Amino acid sequence: MTVHQISIFVENKSGTLLHVLDLFKESGIQLIASTISDTVEYGIYRVICSEPKRAYEVLKAAGISASVSEVFAITLDNSPGRAADAVRFITGAGIGISYLYSFLLGGKGILVFRTDDVERTKEVIRAQGLSSIDDEGLMALA
Repeated sequence: MTVHQISIFVENKSGTLLHVLDLFKESGIQLIASTISDTVEYGIYRVICSEPKRAYEVLKAAGISASVSEVFAITLDNSPGRAADAVRFITGAGIGISYLYSFLLGGKGILVFRTDDVERTKEVIRAQGLSSIDDEGLMALA
């Protein structure tokens, strides 16, 4: 029902993102999806990749601040409005979404998100018949 996501703290200066990407390249770690949000001084680079635990170790060995967390991931039919429907189910249950990003993989829409109530989110996903995906399922689509 969840996938492992790496959150990497990168300084807002030229070359820091490239350094992270080069580390993944040299280690043979495949990026599946990523998003970055920034402030004036740093950015949070969120990554879904082929080997999250190894990627974390590679970053740690290079002295880069990162953390691994579990986030929800659901698959959606690739048609207009499916993401809106899924978000409506979750927020309609009074659950707050902290952040969300999406991408297409293997002909399916993938919605990745973190909420403020993990257990209630699991209940809503089950009750609404939403199709969740884990690390292995994600790699099978890649």
